[in-house]
Amino acid sequence: MKYKLLLFGIILLAAVLRLWNLGNVPISPDWDEAALGYNAYSLLQTGKDEYGATLPMTLQSFGDYKPALYAYLIIPFIPVFGLSDIAVRLPSAIFGIIAVGATYLLVKELLYYKKNKKENTHVSEKLRQVLPLLSAGLLAISPWHIQFSRVAFESNVGLTCNILLVLCFIVGLRKNWIFIFSGFFAALSIYTYQSEKIFTPLLVLVLTVIYRKELFKVAKKYLVLAFVIGALVSLPMVYFTATNEHGLARAKGTSVFSSQDDILKYSIQKIERDKKDNNVLGLILDNRRVEYTKLIFSGYLAHYDLKWLFVTGDAQRHHAPFMGLLYLWELPFLLIGIYTAAFSPLAKQYRKSQFVLFSWFLIAPIPAAITNDVPHAVRTLNFLPTFQIFTAIGLLTFYVFVQKIVRLTVWKKISVLALTGLVVVVSGLNIAYYLNQYFVQQNYFYSEYWQYGYKEAVSYAANNYEKYERIIVSSEVPLDQSYIFFLYYLQFPPHEYQTTQGENHSFGKFEFRPIEWKTDSTLSNTLFIGAPGEFPEVVPADHTIQYLNGEEAIKIVSTD
Repeated sequence: MKYKLLLFGIILLAAVLRLWNLGNVPISPDWDEAALGYNAYSLLQTGKDEYGATLPMTLQSFGDYKPALYAYLIIPFIPVFGLSDIAVRLPSAIFGIIAVGATYLLVKELLYYKKNKKENTHVSEKLRQVLPLLSAGLLAISPWHIQFSRVAFESNVGLTCNILLVLCFIVGLRKNWIFIFSGFFAALSIYTYQSEKIFTPLLVLVLTVIYRKELFKVAKKYLVLAFVIGALVSLPMVYFTATNEHGLARAKGTSVFSSQDDILKYSIQKIERDKKDNNVLGLILDNRRVEYTKLIFSGYLAHYDLKWLFVTGDAQRHHAPFMGLLYLWELPFLLIGIYTAAFSPLAKQYRKSQFVLFSWFLIAPIPAAITNDVPHAVRTLNFLPTFQIFTAIGLLTFYVFVQKIVRLTVWKKISVLALTGLVVVVSGLNIAYYLNQYFVQQNYFYSEYWQYGYKEAVSYAANNYEKYERIIVSSEVPLDQSYIFFLYYLQFPPHEYQTTQGENHSFGKFEFRPIEWKTDSTLSNTLFIGAPGEFPEVVPADHTIQYLNGEEAIKIVSTD
């Protein structure tokens, strides 16, 4: 009973951390969130996306043709919450909460499946009860997971689908009818995020190899049903990806192979030097294939960089200010957990579960490794919950060690208790620091990166719409893709936008293009909305919008 209460408490904690003040932290939707929200609104109103495509599998959006599933998940919330930040973020938050519960069930199942009658009953029973709770609890408070569960990141939905895929696969080996759902979640995953098109098939392959003997014992009808359901659900996306020139647009744009000029130039220089020096081995090795291999391998290893994981993170929207992706206090327990999971006698009694965990941990960075801009927290979100499971193993190992030590001399007891107290204090302070950085400080330090200011700019433009002949909005950095925020906040009728949008997404009086003040200043009766640097300092502003740290964000200027 107490374990059920603890599980309920963990899920409740996960819900609070993902739902509390959801519409205000982060302070503003980024352009991807605005695009997903408006396209969901458009699909609800017209059955078409912003470009007029009927029930699309991918959204053209900003030319990256992202999978459309997340937009469809938003649709049920719009009638309840309107086209709002809460409605846009709720699917991710809900899937984040589901992931915490699914992690508990997954770890419990991993431990149950390879049960051994000869094992240490006391340790193994505690392991089966406590490790699933610890793993789920660590995921519930994970900075990495909270970050992506409170924003409309499609990768977060993909992560949950993959956890459910593994859970249903392993449970299905005992209860065959559940195996059917593994095929469904595997197929669903590839509709969420581009990385899943690589990671999910690899995950299925790994599970198939590890449990190949057990699969023969599954009733054939359930194996066939799982395959058929998976194939039928995934077929439209597979067909689209294979036949449509835009199916892999985003993947091609971010691939390491997209920037060939620098690699080729460097390779040619090395080959010319090798020819001059008569370096035969150099002529064999110094070619673009070797360079690409080195680049991919380097990108893969970059995701195990402890500084990136625990101190810096990557882009500002991917972590709280002055925080990494994981708690710093988790590092020693993570290392202990990895060692224990690999080499302890007890771990060997759960061999197949051990293979699942380490295989998952090792294939997670592969989709990101073949892209530029590495390491990347979004493309490797599938690392979770392996980090939490390893850390939970480390914590449990530490607990067992303490239990043994306290039976020894008084001074050793005092030392161990002091160490335990230190761990509790340090971890508590680290968690408290993170919560302050995320829920309190993030909006102040990172409002610029969350593209704050558009809501106020749109409101000003709407209130003064009738006064001006035209309204020109900058489309240059940092206001690129500005049009989507005006569609989103104005809730501009989708059917009207689909039929009347002009060049550069213009609609009504709104034009979205770079502001060239030397020539644009001659336009009369015009309202300009742009970055402060797009206007001469001597030009007076009708209104200035500031980031929360006081720096100027948007300048609004008018001409008579």
